Order: sequence, then structure tokens, then C-alpha cells
Amino acid sequence: MKKNIFFFLILLLVFKSITAQMNIYDTIIHASLNRTYLLHIPSSYNPANPTPLVIGLHGGAAASWYSLEEASHLIPKSNSSGFLLVYPEGVKVLGMRTWNGGACCGYAVSSHIDDVGFISALIDSLHAKYNIDTNRIYATGISNGAIMAYRLACELSDQIAAFGPVSATQAAEDLHACQPGRPVPILHFHGTDDDANPYNGGVAASGFHFTSVVDAIKFWVEKDGCPTKPEQTRSGSILHDIYAPCESGAVVELYTIEGGKHAWPGGEAVSARMGEPTMEISTTPIMWEFFLSHPLP
Repeated sequence: MKKNIFFFLILLLVFKSITAQMNIYDTIIHASLNRTYLLHIPSSYNPANPTPLVIGLHGGAAASWYSLEEASHLIPKSNSSGFLLVYPEGVKVLGMRTWNGGACCGYAVSSHIDDVGFISALIDSLHAKYNIDTNRIYATGISNGAIMAYRLACELSDQIAAFGPVSATQAAEDLHACQPGRPVPILHFHGTDDDANPYNGGVAASGFHFTSVVDAIKFWVEKDGCPTKPEQTRSGSILHDIYAPCESGAVVELYTIEGGKHAWPGGEAVSARMGEPTMEISTTPIMWEFFLSHPLP
């Protein structure tokens, strides 16, 4: 009996050791600030093989990397599909983390935090340590993280191949300033009953003025040289618009969730106040297939 207990404890320690090696919480210094991130390494990672990297950007307020993982379950997808996953974190002030997406949000904007530079430096830092496929680096995010993902699409399209924003658009002034270096593949998910970042645009509860989803998608359709009329399909309360073919193999896709809340479809609720996500579709596997189809040209 004692031998069995001892053997079980040894197995538990080994398991914890392996788990710790797969999740690395670390820091880099950028613009004189200590910037934190969590890197998840799937067990299938082989340093001899170039491996895709997905960047996951949490929402604002009291969010952190864990809040996005709770909503999206990207770590299990990383394990099953074999990509590296990094969760950078926004600068934390008074218990709140935000991203400088341009006009939004909070301390990151008012203090001119260089989040674009941080993400670029983080990519370079990870590339120096791991065998990252530099043609297959992708970015997604929810809420303020989605706004940040759009800013990266505007400014880091030379490093990041495709983007998957969820439940937020950019402010009009950010669209006007946006000059991507190439046609950029975009996959957007948004609920029509999103109170935090309204589907039809306007002033959100946070006080920021956001572009409507229709106008935001129209912007990227024009930038990418796509057809102005989409191929549209419906499944239950889900409308799927595909604008293709676009220049240089890009595509713009929009999933509209009729009655959908401020949430990650197919995942967990961001908070009880924001509402439950639809279970009619699952964002994470759809997004990964989209990313796989769009490496850097």
C-alpha cells in the first residue's frame, strides 16, 4: 500500500513538472517596462520543425491571459493541433489591464503604451528561443483584445499573417489611420445584441465611439481588393459572409450571430453581465482552420 502511494506521488510530481514546462509565464523588457506573457508549448512541439504561433489578446478591465483562455479554450486546441500559443498581457494599473488599440482603451491609450512594439518584440524574442514558422504567425483577441488585433493588422502585417477579432471593431479614427502593408486576411465574429461593442456602432457603455461591424468589414473589403458582394450562408441564427477572392489570396469573413452577446461563440461567457455565448458554432476550431489557410504570401 505504501509503495502504491509513493508511486502515485512520484507520478503526480512528474505530471506537475511536465505541465509547468508546457506553460511558461515570463517577462520581456520593452520601452523600459516589464511586459508579461504566458507561453503554452504543446507536447507535440519538436524544435526541429517550424511551428505556427498564435497570439491571443485578452479583453480590457480586470482581464488577463486566463480570462481569454477561459472564454476560448485555445490551449486544448494548441495541444490537439500543435501550434505554439502565447498570451501577452496588457499593462496593469489599479487592477486593470488594457491595450492601446489607438482610440481605445484606458490607461494604455492615455499613457501612450507601445503595445504594437511590445508584440513585435515578443515575436522576435520567441523566435530566438523556439523554431517558429515565421510565415504562420496569427493574432486573435476579444473585446479590447480584438481592437488590438485590428491595430496589429494595420501595423504588423509584415510579421502576422492573418487576424481573428471577436466582439469588437475599431474606432473610426483608427480606420482612417490604418495603412496595412498588404491585403490582410480577416475573420470577424460579432453578436447583434453586443452591449459592450455594439454591432451597429455608436457609443458603447465604456464611452468610446465604435465603427459598426458593417462599416468595419467594408473597410477591410476595400483595403483587400475583395468583391463588394459576399457569398452568404445561414445556419440557424448564424449568418456567414465570405468576401473572396481578394488580392494576394486574402479573404474577409464575417460571422454574425443574431441575438449574440459580447462573447466568444462556442466558448465560455466573458462574464455573467455580458451574457452567454451561442453554442451554434465554435469559434476556436473555425478560426484555426482559417489561420491554416492563410500563411504570409
